[in-house]
Amino acid sequence: MMASIGNVNAAGGARAFEHERAWRTAFWVVLTVVLALRLVLAASLAPFGDEAWYWQESRALDGSYSDLPVATALLIRLGESLFGHGVLAMRAPFLLLGALLPWILVGTARRLFGAAAGWCTGTLALLLPLIGTLGIFALPDVPLTLCSALALDAMERAARTRRTRDWLTLGLALAGAWLSHYRAAMLLAAGFAFLCLTRRGRGLWREPGLWLALGVSCLGLLPLLVFNATHDWAALRFQLVERNPWSFHADALVQPLEQALVCTPLFYLLLLWAAWRCLRRAREGAPWELFALCGIVPIAAFFVLGCFADDTRFRVHWPLPGYLPLLLALPPLVAAGGRGVRRAFAAALAVLVLGAAGTFAYLGTAATPDGAALLTRFKAFPEHFVGWQDAAARTRELLAEPRFADAVLVADNFMLAAELDFALGGTRPVYSLDHPINAKHGRAPQLALWQRDEAALRALGAVPVLLVAEPTARRERERLPWMQTLCTRLDHLVAVAALDPYGGRKRYRWYAGVVPTADRSARSPDDCPAAAY
Repeated sequence: MMASIGNVNAAGGARAFEHERAWRTAFWVVLTVVLALRLVLAASLAPFGDEAWYWQESRALDGSYSDLPVATALLIRLGESLFGHGVLAMRAPFLLLGALLPWILVGTARRLFGAAAGWCTGTLALLLPLIGTLGIFALPDVPLTLCSALALDAMERAARTRRTRDWLTLGLALAGAWLSHYRAAMLLAAGFAFLCLTRRGRGLWREPGLWLALGVSCLGLLPLLVFNATHDWAALRFQLVERNPWSFHADALVQPLEQALVCTPLFYLLLLWAAWRCLRRAREGAPWELFALCGIVPIAAFFVLGCFADDTRFRVHWPLPGYLPLLLALPPLVAAGGRGVRRAFAAALAVLVLGAAGTFAYLGTAATPDGAALLTRFKAFPEHFVGWQDAAARTRELLAEPRFADAVLVADNFMLAAELDFALGGTRPVYSLDHPINAKHGRAPQLALWQRDEAALRALGAVPVLLVAEPTARRERERLPWMQTLCTRLDHLVAVAALDPYGGRKRYRWYAGVVPTADRSARSPDDCPAAAY
C-alpha cells in the first residue's frame, strides 16, 4: 500500500514538485505573513454579534446551548481567563488553533506524498481564503475544521496501520468535532460512506479499533444529547426544523458560484478536478478512495441540503471540511498530470494569491471607521463589524446620567444585547426584547434559560428602563411594524437619543420607559414615538 503511494510521489515529484526547498520557503513566507495579518486583524476588528453572543455563553458555561455545543464558549473562556477581557484575548485560542491547522495538513501530505507535496499543501491551505482567515474570529468553524483535519489524518493512519492509538486519536477528533458544531455529523457521513462503499473500508468493520473510535466519539455527542433531552430538544429542533424551510428554493443553485468566489474561480475548478481524479483513482486503493469520499460527500451533501435547508444565513463555509482531502491530493495529482495541468495550476495559484490578498485587504479596510465608510461608498458595507461600537459609547454616556442611574438596560434584539454586554464587560445585566431574530437564530430558548428575555424583564415589575433599539436589524419593510410594537412592550416610552452612523446604513434609537404592569393600557401603535424612527 505504501509502495503505491511512494510510486505516486516518485512519478510526480520528479516532474513538478522536486523543489522541496522552494516550497518550504514559500510555506514559511506565506505562514509568517498570514499569521501576522491574522494577529493584527484579530486585535483590530470589533467582534460582531455572533462572537459577542458566544462570549455571553462563555460567561455561563454549560454542557451545550440552544444554538451550539460548548467548545466555542470554552475557548473564549480560556482566552479571557489567561489574558483578561478584550477582543484579542477572546480570539487568542482561535488564533492558535488556526495556526495549527496547516501543520496538520503538511504532516499528512509529507507522510503520503513526500516533503515537497507537504509544503505545497500547507501553502495552498494558507492562501485559500476560507482557511487563511481561520482564527481571526471566535467562531465554531475554527475548532470544527481543526478536528476535521485531525480526524482525516487519524482515519488515514488507522485504516493503514490498524494501531489502537490511531483509532483513539480518530475518536478524540470526532468527539472534538461534536463539541464544536452539529455539522460534525457530516464527518460521520463521509466516514460511513468510506466504510460501506470501499473494499478497504468494509474490511474495517471487523476491527475493534473502529468501535473504540466510535465509542470515544460519543463522549463529545453526550453533552449535546443531555442538554437537548433536558431542554425539550431545543437545539435539535432549531438545527433540524426551525431554521430550515425543507422545501426546494432555486436560489440555492448559485452555491457553486458562491464557492468559486470564496475559493477563487480557477482554484475552485482545480479542487473539483482533484475530486474527480481521486474518484477515478479510487480503485487503486489508499489513499485515493478515502480522499475521494471525504471530499465529495461533504461538498455534494451540503449542496443538496442547501437547496432545501436554511436559505437566509451565511453558508459558504459549510463545505470547508470537504476541501481538506482535496488540498492533500492536489499536489501529487498536478505533479502526475501533463503540461496543461501544471499550467492551469500555476494560473490558479496566481489567482489564489490575489484572492487571499483581496480578502485580507477587505478585512483590514473594514477594521477602521474610515475604511468602513469607504467600503460603504462601494456598496461593500461591512455591517457585521461596525456601528455597535458607536452605539455602545453613546449607551455608556446615557447610563452615566443621573436619570438612568437605576435604569435596567434593554436591547431590542439578542445580538445588540450581546454586543452591549461585551462592550460593558459584563458589568450589568442586559435584557433583550422578544425580537423575531432571537428565534430565527435559535437564541430565544437560551435567553429564557438565562432569564434575560422579555418574560424575565416583566418579572422585575414597574422598573425604569433604558431601551436601545436597532431598526436596521430588520429588513426595511419590517422595520416600522417592529418599532410600533415597542409601545406595546414598554410603558411611557420617550425618545432620548438617535444615532445614524455610516450614512444611515446603521440606525440606533434610545428610549426611556417603564416595564409594564399587568393592568397597563397599551398606547396605539400609530401614537408610539418609536414609529418615527
